[in-house]
Amino acid sequence: MLDRRNFIGGTVATTAVAAVLPAVAQPRGTGSFPKGFLWGASTAGHQIEGNNVNSDQWLLENVTPTITGARSGDAVNSFEQWPADLDMVKQIGLNSYRFSLEWARIEPDEGHFSLAMLDHYKRIIEACRARGITPVLTFNHYTTPRWFAAQGGWLHPQSPALFTRFCDRAARHLAADVGMATTFNEPNLAKLLPLVLPPQFVGGLRANLAAAARAANVPKFVVANTVLPEDVPRVTASMLQGHKSARDAIKSVRPDLPVGVSLAMADDQAVGPNSLRDSKRAELYGEWLEAAKHDDFVGIQNYERNIWDAKGKVAAPPGGPRNFRGAEVYPPSLAGAVRYAHQATGVPVLISEHGVGTNDDSVRAALIPAALRELKVAMDEGVPVKGYLHWSLLDNYEWGAGFDEGRFGLCAVDRTNWKRTPKPSAAVYGAIARRNAI
Repeated sequence: MLDRRNFIGGTVATTAVAAVLPAVAQPRGTGSFPKGFLWGASTAGHQIEGNNVNSDQWLLENVTPTITGARSGDAVNSFEQWPADLDMVKQIGLNSYRFSLEWARIEPDEGHFSLAMLDHYKRIIEACRARGITPVLTFNHYTTPRWFAAQGGWLHPQSPALFTRFCDRAARHLAADVGMATTFNEPNLAKLLPLVLPPQFVGGLRANLAAAARAANVPKFVVANTVLPEDVPRVTASMLQGHKSARDAIKSVRPDLPVGVSLAMADDQAVGPNSLRDSKRAELYGEWLEAAKHDDFVGIQNYERNIWDAKGKVAAPPGGPRNFRGAEVYPPSLAGAVRYAHQATGVPVLISEHGVGTNDDSVRAALIPAALRELKVAMDEGVPVKGYLHWSLLDNYEWGAGFDEGRFGLCAVDRTNWKRTPKPSAAVYGAIARRNAI
């Protein structure tokens, strides 16, 4: 999702782009972040590895009709280029890297686990450690094996047990050198999509899933990142059960490994009397925040804010930069989401994603320090934050948008030779990470 191009001096870059974002009151937060704070970047297997042919998403991309945009294809070839990715993490000046396992590679057929694929991910973890990088592992970033989706996905009664078996097998092979882990990436996404996608999306999704079911010769094909409205309650219940049992399985392998779940969370703000904000918070995050009370931390993935009055979501104020979908770029939203996540759960927070989809890197270069200043204020007020992992390390395959629209990367990728090139925003971020201070 994100890319980096040419390195330039962090201070110079910040000054050059300072005018991109609207002026806000100067935050009180100053000084250093805590010792051991994680400064990193995030990726997702399907979006970077390429040729994930046994996954549910691959089938959705390659049937007609589809709503996925361009097919992922080679993506950015990180299945082979992962050493270059880690070199970029190190070159930028970061000390952590979040990446995900591809369940479809590790268990391509039900009950058959690939030692070669487990070893592949083990090499990435070992290479992180060799470079002084803390690996943050996501056990499932949306995609599931095709066989899992074809038998009903998270609607299948055995789905929590099947996921737990996968996590147990992967943890026994990989958990020893992992720094932090999450079971799921944004399992609450199905409840958020209606807020950001047009109404006709559901009709397109229904047709895409039906085409996949025909191709798989099954009655129903169910995936986790785009869920039909009638399936959301049952999918959510199964994933909640899967999270809890998988977390316990991972912890049984390595009790000292911090395990949590990463949630998509806007900064929800109330305006006027009888605002719907609190009821919307309960609807969008409530079940998962309740579950996270029993985790070691909660991961937060923040990109924007929602403003709620008594009737519903209110349009953001005019002016200022927008992302590739036209949504407001609002730096204080990160701190707002972090405050609420900790207030609701009582556990520490890991910012597992934060960024902006844009082809104008100056917006990203301005957003990062502005958001981090506000975050430091929240931390100075007592909110425990373990780290900040920017989305994304690379300009990768973006769900529903392909490769060219709304890039998120700190690094650009030439898809003819796979060269990774840092953008100016990477220098801005790297300078902060090296100082461990704003």
